Amino acid sequence: MKIIKTTLLALTLSAVPFSAAVAMNGTEIIEKIADAISWKSETIDVGEIPQGKPHAIKFEFTNTTSKPVLITNVKAACGCTATDYSKTAIAPGKMGYVNATYNAAAQGAFTKSVTVTTSDTNQPKVLTFKGKVNPK
Repeated sequence: MKIIKTTLLALTLSAVPFSAAVAMNGTEIIEKIADAISWKSETIDVGEIPQGKPHAIKFEFTNTTSKPVLITNVKAACGCTATDYSKTAIAPGKMGYVNATYNAAAQGAFTKSVTVTTSDTNQPKVLTFKGKVNPK
């Protein structure tokens, strides 16, 4: 009987730290969702653009977190798009940008993307722009 009581006590005590860790992680997840940057637009339709002339697209965001946010990586989906972005940390409440310059070499409709990673999350954000390239 003494062994059963000791075993039950050990099981009960081992479960307490686990339940506290789950509650803490749940709170952290909620705070992480609340602390995120806000993009003005994640998809931009540039309309019709002329062939052979690079076209710049600007994605803007506001830092809605309580701490500075830094863009850590920006990657275009193809070599036809060059990128530029805010290189310094964006203070809470301030705006930052990601620029994509599309080399409109081929005629026709297009949809391109740029993937952005920031210091506030490990989940990259995919920004998209689309339009149609008209002949010269």
